[in-house]
Amino acid sequence: MQNNVTIHDLATALNIDASTVSRALNDSPRVAQRTKDKILAKADELGYQRNVLASNLRKNTTNTIGVIVPRISRHFFSSAIAGIEETAFQLGYNVIICQSLESLERERNLVASMMANRVAGVLVSVSMETTNYAHLQLLKKNGIPFLFFDRHCEIDGNSNVLIDDFQSGFDATEHLILNGCTQIAHFSGPQSLKIYENRARGYRAALEKHHISYQPELVLQSRLMEEDGMESAKKLLTLNRRIDGVFAANDVSAIGAMKYLKKAGVKIPDDLAIVGFSNEPIAAVIEPSLTTIDQSGHEIGKRATALLLQQIKSEEQVVQPETLVLKTALIARDSSKYVKKE
Repeated sequence: MQNNVTIHDLATALNIDASTVSRALNDSPRVAQRTKDKILAKADELGYQRNVLASNLRKNTTNTIGVIVPRISRHFFSSAIAGIEETAFQLGYNVIICQSLESLERERNLVASMMANRVAGVLVSVSMETTNYAHLQLLKKNGIPFLFFDRHCEIDGNSNVLIDDFQSGFDATEHLILNGCTQIAHFSGPQSLKIYENRARGYRAALEKHHISYQPELVLQSRLMEEDGMESAKKLLTLNRRIDGVFAANDVSAIGAMKYLKKAGVKIPDDLAIVGFSNEPIAAVIEPSLTTIDQSGHEIGKRATALLLQQIKSEEQVVQPETLVLKTALIARDSSKYVKKE
């Protein structure tokens, strides 16, 4: 049975004006502490619950921020969400978490829903399909601050909290080269997304530094799901050359490739070395353990939230955009211990 105790019920029970009850529940300095305590005690006794939605409608905003990620199941995003919630809670804000499932249409609907619910601001990591930014611009037109974390779009005047994807791609590829690999493939995500474009540029720069020719046919684009990694590995085995290394733009596709290659009789890392990206928990326990790039998701979530709330609380009409770029770390494990054949 729904509890419908109202401010007026509290006022009647205490023989106090409803306006005084309302001020007390909002911790107004105009109400004596003794009266506040009496009202709060009665509210607890009767099971009164504030109508947060009605309060938000009156104020035309909330103390809630929205978060849109591609997939909550990915370790990076779950780590980032932990950092977001921790920081938001400390600063007195609630969090609504939604996932786009890599769908632009779903992302548009989520943005519309957040505007309808009058969120104070939005943190976005865009879907793989997001090439049109009109729905995000709509946030700005409605005065709702938003910033990108991890995956971002080139929108003028917008803030971002990112990792150095170019350097990370370079480090992953150079690690394979220094371990003796010379025929290195790259599993990339859609080049319309800056993170995958920059990781691919880092891959290419490492090849150039070590005087290894860039071969476009060794760059395989996909949505980087496990089945995509399996399909990409299958394509590599059809090439008329011996591939000895793979840099995958995420761990999921790298693990898919490892499963397929092992079934096909390819020994990892003896025949082919692999480096992934994201440091998913499974990367440490799969056999062989997967060398990967750690993205510090928790720290990104904390920094993104702090920056967004700083912008929400700013009294300036125009907030200066800011981009924070965090460093990553390569975690060397067994999958990249390739020994070059003489």
